[in-house]
Amino acid sequence: MVAESEGPEDRKPQSDEAHSAFASPVGVEHREVPEEDHPSSEFSVPKGFLADPVQAEPEGSAFAPPSTYSARNSPPAFTPAHGTALVRVTQNAPWQDRMRAMLRLPVGERPVPDTVPRADEEGPAVPRVLDLTLRIGELLLAGGEGAEDVEAAMFAVSRSFGLDRCEPTVTFTLLSITYQPSLVDDPVTANRTVRRRGTDYTRLAAVYRLVHDISVDESDVTLEEAYRRLAEIRRNRHPFPGWAITLAGGLLAGSAAVLVGGNVIVFLAAAISAMLGDRLAWLAAGRGLPEFYQFVVAAMPPAAFGVGLSLSPLDVRASAVITGGLFALIPGRALVAAVQDGLTGFYITASARLLEVGYLVVGIVVGVLSVLYLGFALDAGLQPETALHSVDRPEVQTLAAMTLSLCFAVMLQQERHTVWLATLNGGVAWVVYGALAIQGGVSPVAATAAAAGLVGLFGQMLARYQFTSAMPYVTASIGPLLPGSALYFGLLSIARGDLNDGLGSLSKAAALALAIAIGVNLGSEVTRLFLRVPGAPGEIQLPGGRRAAKRTRGF
Repeated sequence: MVAESEGPEDRKPQSDEAHSAFASPVGVEHREVPEEDHPSSEFSVPKGFLADPVQAEPEGSAFAPPSTYSARNSPPAFTPAHGTALVRVTQNAPWQDRMRAMLRLPVGERPVPDTVPRADEEGPAVPRVLDLTLRIGELLLAGGEGAEDVEAAMFAVSRSFGLDRCEPTVTFTLLSITYQPSLVDDPVTANRTVRRRGTDYTRLAAVYRLVHDISVDESDVTLEEAYRRLAEIRRNRHPFPGWAITLAGGLLAGSAAVLVGGNVIVFLAAAISAMLGDRLAWLAAGRGLPEFYQFVVAAMPPAAFGVGLSLSPLDVRASAVITGGLFALIPGRALVAAVQDGLTGFYITASARLLEVGYLVVGIVVGVLSVLYLGFALDAGLQPETALHSVDRPEVQTLAAMTLSLCFAVMLQQERHTVWLATLNGGVAWVVYGALAIQGGVSPVAATAAAAGLVGLFGQMLARYQFTSAMPYVTASIGPLLPGSALYFGLLSIARGDLNDGLGSLSKAAALALAIAIGVNLGSEVTRLFLRVPGAPGEIQLPGGRRAAKRTRGF
């Protein structure tokens, strides 16, 4: 029996396609589908689409490109920031400006540092560099420096040691820095918490000098040398002993009392009460009480001395004693730093600093009000109408303002050669305020802002000349402008039961405080206009320049 020959339709495929659900049935002719018309391809051209987009739509269509369209000169795929102002930074600018300029840029757009390897180092030791950076940032933040300046210093240190892809982050009590070697390597992150904060501007200036020596191009400061200098800075002794700080606090309160019209008796009473309050605050601190209660007990002796003088037969301005004591307690340094952080975009840190200022002011209010209520119970003659009487003594008041700034500089533990500069700056601030507010009839808020702006202008120029922080030249100089009188009048009205006048005076005190902080910050920003020289040799060519802050426009 001869088997019949198999036809083409009876042949079965030899591959696994015979069992595939997509295989053609037996007897159906298989036809290849062209690749360009394949319906399952995501790169296929849709039906009805023409290659030339100009002819795909009529001239009046909203989807047709303009007649000037050219594929060769097509716009970029992203929206460029052509409308954002650029700032050019020169090579001879201070390291603060250069580091701020690069911090405003994304990590991928920052220029690669032209760093020369250190003589005794083969490469950057990443953990040690990050640790050194955090320790330097901790000293600056604990000393009251603004968040932007702390970030600029941290970035300058890490960049100088070869870690250019770093992102420092500063909040009120937390410092963090992240370094990513490349896009395929794991990032390295280190944190540090600021547990203690103190006022020592001598240490602050020493840290600034260390950062400057590390960040200059011809620097020969190695990592070990930087650690050694940082250890010396942390172990440094204060330039003024404790008894000098207490004496400076008393002279500060006495000068403030003379500034608002007090005589010799008022000066002595304010000085003694302020020194007593300072010792009570030290005793409370030694017992471990929070800073809030330290301000409560420090505000009580000046108020008690004022009430005692009002009950005595002496014809003195008892309100000037209380006002002088408040001048020594108002946290002007924290207020300026808080507003500066808010104006530079560090809103979390600014909110925390303002909350701290609020708690300290509430502590002062509690201490003064508790004594004022007792004074009214004893029928003390405390009247805000008599306290508002102004005394025009320009020579005496100018001397008192300079003494007040001098005492503030001593209490801030400034370097001795900066004390007289801060004293002169404070005298200039009071002369400007007196000329505008007392002689010219300008609003006290506007006069305060103008005087504070001049303080910030001179302070920032002196700081850039000395390659140090501006705070030693600014914080002590704004002392005569602090709203001690407005704060006392508000508390006195509240103690008498006149809430409307009391809240109005407290609002005026808050407006004066904000005017001081904004004026100082504005003066510092204006200083950079004088330091920036367009077209100077050695100019840094940053990709895109330093982008200015963009407005949110409400959304």
